[in-house]
Amino acid sequence: MHEATLLKDIMNKLERIADEQGVAQISAVHLQLGALAHISPEHLREHFEEASRGTRAEGARVEIEEKGEIDDPHAQDILLTAIEVPD
Repeated sequence: MHEATLLKDIMNKLERIADEQGVAQISAVHLQLGALAHISPEHLREHFEEASRGTRAEGARVEIEEKGEIDDPHAQDILLTAIEVPD
């Protein structure tokens, strides 16, 4: 499953960032969805919720920016652009 691999990579990045920053919980995740990523924002959210169970990102709000440019070098990618943590 292509989505599972992508989400596993994002979860690994989130955990690495949380470790580096000493963060106990992630409250929001900002993703950029390329025009040719072949997944809808709704489907991406569902996969994120499933992949984040038991991680510091569980329950995090997921903000998705859809990019429409098919010529963009990241048109096939899902990119992690930012995270938010509780105050």
